[in-house]
Amino acid sequence: MTAINPTPVAAVRVPAAGLRHQVRAAAVVWQREMIRFGRDRSRIISSLVQPVLFLFVLGSGLASLVSSGDVDFRTFLFPGVLATSVLFTAAFSGISMVWDREFGFLREMLVAPVSTTAILTGKCLGGATVATLQSLIILALAGLVDVPYNLVMMLKLVVLLFLMAFMICALGLFLSARIKQVQSAMPLVQLTITPLMFLSGSLFPLSNLPGWLHVATTLNPMTYAVEPIRSTVFDHLELSPAARATFDPGITWAGWHVPVPLQVAIVVAACLVLLGLAVARFARTE
Repeated sequence: MTAINPTPVAAVRVPAAGLRHQVRAAAVVWQREMIRFGRDRSRIISSLVQPVLFLFVLGSGLASLVSSGDVDFRTFLFPGVLATSVLFTAAFSGISMVWDREFGFLREMLVAPVSTTAILTGKCLGGATVATLQSLIILALAGLVDVPYNLVMMLKLVVLLFLMAFMICALGLFLSARIKQVQSAMPLVQLTITPLMFLSGSLFPLSNLPGWLHVATTLNPMTYAVEPIRSTVFDHLELSPAARATFDPGITWAGWHVPVPLQVAIVVAACLVLLGLAVARFARTE
């Protein structure tokens, strides 16, 4: 009998699951978000409509009622509008995971030899980068509302906006973990993001609030992202102590003024907690 030679099998090399491999996987997911952002020009324009309306229409309409001699209401609104521009873009970046699930791309990512943590971290980094890049357009309008173009201030704002965007994107991922259809995602985003925006002090000062509203803003993690942004802007404005106390009183816990570095630390902690919850939820769901 003639011996049958076995068919040769091509060698398959599985990359080592080390830290470098996980970082590379996160970078690939980040790059995909950048490519999607570059190809969707209408998304860039539509995401800027609401912040511009808040800043120039709402701000100009209420300026005669709210503005003082030291600060125009549009100047006060500017940090909040920056935060709002990041908020919705980052939230929809996170919730876009529902599209990835519906079209099968999420399952392809999850079966790859990389961790869920690396995939979701890359998604958050990509969403935060996109949201921060879009906010630069609003940042460029600072001079129109009497906010100075100070390089140090601008760099600080970019870092703070990125942290806030990462936190909101992680929240969006956490919300999208159990959603199977795109139609169910939009109402959930609106139901979650809108209260976060209105209870963050982005559109009104935190001074002289009713008791229940003071408690709500203090418990809202978004407040700790908005207030450092406003504090950074107001540090570079020439205001009287009375005007500063009215328009930027800061966050207080039972009368104790919460320092800005602690507020930033709370945002960083919220980023890590929300990302961890999203990873755990995706691991159970998928």
